[in-house]
Amino acid sequence: MLWVKAFHIFFVVAWFAGLFYLPRIFVNLAMVPEGGVEQDRLLMMARKLYKFVTPIGILAVIFGLWLWFGFGDMLALGGWLHVKTALVAVLLAYHFYCGKLYRDFAAGRNARSHVWYRFFNEGPVLLLLAICILAVVKPF
Repeated sequence: MLWVKAFHIFFVVAWFAGLFYLPRIFVNLAMVPEGGVEQDRLLMMARKLYKFVTPIGILAVIFGLWLWFGFGDMLALGGWLHVKTALVAVLLAYHFYCGKLYRDFAAGRNARSHVWYRFFNEGPVLLLLAICILAVVKPF
């Protein structure tokens, strides 16, 4: 089970690295004029990063579920795990919303400012903090 835990941690770290950087690309995309070389480069970076971190996020979830199911009675582990799982669901929604935002940029439909993306970028940081506290402290 330690191997499963090690792979889960690895894929979670890699997934979060992508989720920290992708919205930063959106900040820059919101600041550049449409149709330029810089926009094309940023769109390419966003597309490649999103396609790279999507399977990594899926693997993080798979290894997390493996850990959860590997402990036997899923209901006896405490409420912290259910809250953590709900936060992971929010994180998955955030991830797929990033894909929608990329598609909006690619289609020229972005309606948000770079300031909005700067605040949007903080979502994964807050989720990571809450998930780490739940996993380590197990408050309930």
